[in-house]
This record gives sequence, C-alpha cells and structure tokens, in this order.
Amino acid sequence: MGEQRFISRRSMLRGAGAAAVAVGAAVAVPGVAGATFGRRIPVQKISVQLYTLRSLLEKDAPGTLEALADIGYRSVEMAGTYGYSAAEFRKLLDRNHLRATSTHVGIDGDVDKLIADAKTLGHTYAAVPYAKYPTVAEWKALAARLDKAARAFHRAGIKLGYHNHDHEFVPVEGVRPYDILTRETDRRFVHLELDLFWAVHAGVDPVRLYWENFPRVLQYHVKDRTPDGQMTNPGTGAIDFRKIFRATPTIREYIVEHDNPTDPLETARVGFTYLRNLRF
Repeated sequence: MGEQRFISRRSMLRGAGAAAVAVGAAVAVPGVAGATFGRRIPVQKISVQLYTLRSLLEKDAPGTLEALADIGYRSVEMAGTYGYSAAEFRKLLDRNHLRATSTHVGIDGDVDKLIADAKTLGHTYAAVPYAKYPTVAEWKALAARLDKAARAFHRAGIKLGYHNHDHEFVPVEGVRPYDILTRETDRRFVHLELDLFWAVHAGVDPVRLYWENFPRVLQYHVKDRTPDGQMTNPGTGAIDFRKIFRATPTIREYIVEHDNPTDPLETARVGFTYLRNLRF
C-alpha cells in the first residue's frame, strides 16, 4: 500500500510540477505580493538538499529523483548515495536530467576517495555539513583539516566549504566557532554554504554575515522559520528572503531544505515554486 501511495503521489506531482514550470513568471505565490519586477533565480541555480527526501530515497531512489525532475528541478545537493555506488547514482541522475552540483561530506576519512566520487558524480561544490566541539583548540584543528582538504579538492576543480547550524555562533571560550573557521582557513579555497534558517535562529543577520565574509558565501540553504522558531517550508514563514537575496547578489546556488519535513515531496514542490516565482 505504501508503494502504491508513493507512485500515486509522484504522478500527481508530475502534473503539478509541469504546470508550475509552464506558468513561470505569470504566477504569483502567497507572500510574494505578485511582484513582476526585479531579478529572478535561474532554474539551474535552484537545487534541493536530498537529505530532505532521505526517507523516500532509502525506499525508492529512482522514483524520488524522477519526482524531483518532474517538479522542475535540474540540480540537487547530495548527502550520501543510499546504497548505490557513485557511478550507479550518477546514472540515476543522468536518466532524470539532474546534476548533482553539490554534496555534503565528512573529511576525516579518505579524502582522495571523496574527491574521486565527487568527480564521478559531477560535483562543483562540497561542504562539511556539521561539527561541534567544546574548545577553541578543537575548532582550530577542524579549520586546519578543512583548509588542507579544501586545497586537495581545489586541485581537482571542486570547491569545499562549511555548512553552519546555529551553535557556531555561540561563543566557545569567548570566541565564536564560525569566526575561527573563517579566520583560520584560506578564503581562496574554503567557501561558505550559509544555512539561512540556522543563522536567523542564532540571531545573526545573514546579509551582514555575507558581507563580512565576502566573497566566500556561494550557496544558501533556503528553509524558512516561523515567528516562534519552528522550521517550515520556504516562503511559508517569516524570513524575508526577498530582502536577503536582493542584498547578496553573488550567490551561486539556492538550495531548498527542511530537516524533518512531514511531506518531503511537498516541501520540494513548495520550495521550487516559491524560488522560481520570487522577484527581488
């Protein structure tokens, strides 16, 4: 019954995704105020973090990728291959005309293997998704490992960066871990993937953070936040994405994400439609 429900859901989204792409700029979404002026995010810069859809990918990776393509996505950010080899997962992506432009990786293992897989999958970017330490020394050690790994990725033509949560903005021994990571790494090699929900949740102004670290912020994780601090689908909360995007013009990827969605495909659909129709 579960598989039948998923297939039915996928078929429904195929029609909804096609309709969203067809209407394009003519359709306004709630919260966008029907604006028809300003810049628009090109479809190739709109992505989705596959971690959002992990429960579906674990059961049916081919069907889930097909559903994302039907919604209108042309790019995804990976977080594992769900039992497939890098080459096998690349074939699934190619079959659905999807590019895995980015990925989340840990760098404490075989970096050469990570780079080889990244090249097979066609990544342009990679990011360390999470780290948390109680001392400045440990954060500095991470920065050193990140900087070293980023240089190796750079030689392979791939940019390696860091993805934040909120705790990186809470001082450890009087210093914010985020400042340690940015000061102790070379901006030529280590970029920043800024998670807008977690930055706002930490009380940090994303625009100010962008300019303080210019031009290192290349990717945004676009997930929204309700006034009482709950995570919600892009465009359905209180974060002023239009204001942020207008003030930060050099972002290369806008990645839809939700850490624990109740309906992963609905999150993907809502996020794509919101970003595709937003003017700023």
